[in-house]
Amino acid sequence: MSSQPRCPHCRHFLYLDTLVCPNCEAELGFHMLSRQFYGLRNNRTVIAERTWYTCSNRDWACNWLVRDDAPAGRCFSCRLTRTRPAADDTVALQKLASTEEAKRRLILQLASLGLPIVGWDLKPGGLGFDLISSLTDGRPVMIGHANGIITIDLAESLDDRREALRVRLGEPYRTILGHLRHEVGHYYQNVLLTDDAAWAQCRAMFGDERASYQDALKRHYAMGAPENWHESFISEYATMHPWEDFAETFAHYLHITGTLQTAAAIGIRLDAAVTSLRDADVVPRESYEDEPIQRLLTDWEWMSQAFNRINRSMGFRDLYPFELVAPVRRKLGFMHEIVTKAPLTSEEQMAMAAPWDEERT
Repeated sequence: MSSQPRCPHCRHFLYLDTLVCPNCEAELGFHMLSRQFYGLRNNRTVIAERTWYTCSNRDWACNWLVRDDAPAGRCFSCRLTRTRPAADDTVALQKLASTEEAKRRLILQLASLGLPIVGWDLKPGGLGFDLISSLTDGRPVMIGHANGIITIDLAESLDDRREALRVRLGEPYRTILGHLRHEVGHYYQNVLLTDDAAWAQCRAMFGDERASYQDALKRHYAMGAPENWHESFISEYATMHPWEDFAETFAHYLHITGTLQTAAAIGIRLDAAVTSLRDADVVPRESYEDEPIQRLLTDWEWMSQAFNRINRSMGFRDLYPFELVAPVRRKLGFMHEIVTKAPLTSEEQMAMAAPWDEERT
């Protein structure tokens, strides 16, 4: 986001999932394109002489606004959901609400970075989401990505289930937002690498993704990660196959830029005069588009140390329990290069977010 969201009536601080201002109790809707909240009257508001309505999924906690000519009354994020639980499955829909909130945060970050988002219903291989509950369906749900479609198990929105899986798999970090950021990395590998030279550079960095994925999968779950994996990879899972290394690194690029953006928006900085962390102030930026990767990673090195200290003071694990070794930093530099070369103009983002016509439903 370009600025910290506030209530348009009382200027109270708002979280991105706010439906009603906690201070003045005004009904609110979030406008993705301007990254601002607007007050509602009869479930609608006027923005730039056009009427916007509340999303038809507002009863399930979606606070995004929908342009008056949108099909089916669904916001841009909700239109990207291809499969969801049945309307009478209220238990699964409760889990869907929290997963959709994480998805809206993802979509907003992708848009803030200027990345293209073409929906599954507009183009073969376009971005879409199948959000399914293994608890409701009574069968396993394989989290993953295929041809633009990201599948998420809604059961992972349950803290105890997700934590049990995290411990069993030996992962330091596991969240729904983390899953979404990882899987969308698979999508953007094919979107952002547009020529042979880019693919050659990617293969030199991550390995040849044309190697058998099934063989790599079997090897990984039979033998685990190499003993010295931490010398070249961000996680054990990244060692499995070049696809997974790319997706894990892309996810961490989103972790880092998203957290620094939030820190900048609320004015967090490290004052060298009162901290022993370093000699100069650390001032996060909302955007590092025009900055070298070294500036981004240096700011993150110091800010993440501060965030980890805060978490430990509350008895939690580190906020960011990862070490960015030199090979991983180079991979993140590659991500920075391909992401910052892709940004769309505000006009292109507007067209991307409203690509409906009378023939679509």
